[in-house]
Formats: sequence, structure tokens, C-alpha cells
Amino acid sequence: MIATGWRPTVSHVRAGVAGLVIAVIGALVRRPDAVVLAVPLVVAAVWGALGRPRRDPVVTQSIDHHLLREGDSTTWRIRVATDDEVEDVGAALWAPPYGELDPAWGEVAADVRGREVGLAIGVRSTRWGRRGVGPARVVLSSPWAAFRWTSTETDARRVATVPLRAPFDAAAPSMPALGLVGLDRSVRPGDGTEFAGIRPFQPGDRLRRIHWPRSLRTGALHVTSTWADHDRHVVLVVDARNDVGVSEGIDGAASSLDTTVRAAGALAEHHLRRGDRVALHVLGARAVASVPPATGMRHLRRVLDALTSIEPATDTRDDRRLHLGLTGGSLVMLLSPLVAHSTVHRAIDLAGHGITVVVVDTLPEGVTDDDPDDPFRVLAWRIRLLERARELRAVQAAGVPVVRWQGPGSLDLVLRDLARRRSRPRVVRR
Repeated sequence: MIATGWRPTVSHVRAGVAGLVIAVIGALVRRPDAVVLAVPLVVAAVWGALGRPRRDPVVTQSIDHHLLREGDSTTWRIRVATDDEVEDVGAALWAPPYGELDPAWGEVAADVRGREVGLAIGVRSTRWGRRGVGPARVVLSSPWAAFRWTSTETDARRVATVPLRAPFDAAAPSMPALGLVGLDRSVRPGDGTEFAGIRPFQPGDRLRRIHWPRSLRTGALHVTSTWADHDRHVVLVVDARNDVGVSEGIDGAASSLDTTVRAAGALAEHHLRRGDRVALHVLGARAVASVPPATGMRHLRRVLDALTSIEPATDTRDDRRLHLGLTGGSLVMLLSPLVAHSTVHRAIDLAGHGITVVVVDTLPEGVTDDDPDDPFRVLAWRIRLLERARELRAVQAAGVPVVRWQGPGSLDLVLRDLARRRSRPRVVRR
């Protein structure tokens, strides 16, 4: 904290100087009326000087929550403690990017009736990300507003705002896999929880699987069979190379990166609740580490923390390590506005290695680049959209489905088709 100490205010200096000048001039020119006018000014200046505080106050600033969701609010608190006579205290907090304050201008004031006073300013975060909040500027005034103390705290509080997960649910049948952990049944019988049928006893069947009513009725041992439970390896690939459109926070229009991040959070929660293993890989963001596959709701927190740290277009390198660790049973969901050429080529390359890929288009509908001062920029954007349409046809021709993100049910048809396709033989590149 950098403290300026108690300094005289402009009004105090003006009252003292003006009072003395008027009194001296009145005495020199023998004008008692001027002396009478100067007396109140001199008295106020002397009274204010006698009430000057001797010690600096202790100012403590804090924020209630360092982790928020989009649209949630927290409180910035200021505690002022002083041993001297102080008349009032005021504080001003500047709004962070994509933040709203209550009161709107972030200014509060209060009378110091005792030795300690507290102030509170509401802060609402309207967009995901990590950003600094504060510090607030605190100003204290002595009696008669003669002296003022101002403090400026240099350390801002870092607040993380996790993306508000878009509403999503999938009613499509799950893709078959070989694992034995999870909530989805496989296409083959095995140890699981979902009933498949009743069959005659075979060597190796567990005794707890014996179905006694059927066995007693037929005179031969019968057991209950189940479908094998499995877990899928779901890899969420977030394209952060471009952020197309204007972001107005949770209450307004969403840019392509807003839609991408919120959709990734929704997909991660959906698959983790089903017992699948979810991994995250971010393209185009330098400070975000890949999240290895894991299960459980605690892993969802790690995925959301990684999404919160995304800053678009901070890394232009093409990471060739994405296909490492992926097998034919992996499901890769590539969320991208599909503006960068490398992203489209990456989807075709993964599909060529026998990996199931679903491309989720997050480009906002009706996005344009209308600039009346630069007609060439408008023309360039139209040409890029035509190239993008041609590249999407190439992706679909390679067997990679492309679906636009529309919330609940967006991927039902695609996942249903992929479940049927898994039973067909495919030619892959080794």
C-alpha cells in the first residue's frame, strides 16, 4: 500500500490564505468590515488545523469470492480503522473488464461515527476468464475537510470466472467401447448392471448370478446375463486461434470463443456424469496446459479451470502432438469456428488415423465484417466464408460429421450415426 499521508485540502489552504490576506488588507486600509468577513475563514482554518489527525489509518481491502460463475456476484469489502478523529470516508472502485458494479459508478461513502467503518461494493462478472479486480481508492477527510488522506493499493485481486455451461443433453445411444467402467452399456455381454437376459449356466459363471426361480422351474441351472459397462475416452479440442464476433457477456451476444468455451464445459459435464473419461486440449492458447483424461466431478473443476485460462490467439504454432495417446475407441469433439485452415486439416488428419471425430461449428450465425470505410475488408471476409464452405465440404467428404452447436440435442443425430458406423469396417492410415 502506498500512502500519501494527511495533506491539506485546497479548501483549507484557500480559507487560511484568503482569510489572512483579507484581514491584513482590511487592517491596512482601516476597513473593519473586511476584517469581520475574514474572521470566519481564519477561524475555520485554525479549527481544521487543530483537528489534523496524527496517525495514518489502517485500510484493509478484500473480496469475498475468488471463483465465480458467469453472471454471479461477489462483494468488495473495505475496512477502515483509525485512532484519530475522522469525519467521513469514501471509496471508488473501477469496474474490471466485463464487470458490473453496485452502485453503478463504484463509489461509496460513509460517516465515521466510531473508530472503525466498513464499506461494500458489489461486483458482478459477466464473462468467463481470469482478470484483476481493484484496488479501490480510499479517501478519508478530517473535520472541516481540512486534511485528506488517500491510499492506493497496488495489488489487484485475481478473480477467476468459470464459463456458465450451456444447457446440453444427448438422448442418442452411446458409442461402443472396450472398457468396463462407466454408465453406458457395450454391445457385447459382460459384467455390468444392465439386464440382458436369462441363459443356461456355463462353466465360469458366478454363483451370485444364478436365477433360482427359472432354475427350480426347469430343473437346470440358469443365470442372468448383463451387458458390459464401458467408459469412453472423450477428447474435447477447443480452437482458440480466433475469436469471431462481439462478446457482450452472459447477458448479450456471444462471440465464437464464448460459444466454444461454454459448449466445451457442457460437453465435459455431460460425459463426466455418465462415467466417461474426458480430456481437454486447447489450440492457440499458450498459457493453457492440456488436461489429461480422468473421471469424476472433481475432474470437471480442472477442465473448467483450464477453460477459464484461455486467451485467444496467444500461440500460432500448430501442435502435432494431438493424435498421441488416441486410439480407435476415442471420440474427439473439435469445437471451432472453422476459420483457421490448420483446424480443418487437423480434423481430416485425425479421421485418417481411424479416430472418430465430430466437428462442432461454433461460428455465430449472421456474423459479418461490415466496414463502410474499408470495402476490401468486407470482400476479404466474404471470400473467406466461401473458402470455409468449400473446406467444410471437404471435411464431410472425409467422413467427419460437422454439426452446428444449438444446445440440447445438437449431437443426437451425429452420435446415433456414429454408433451405427462403428460396426462397419474402415480403412485407416498407419
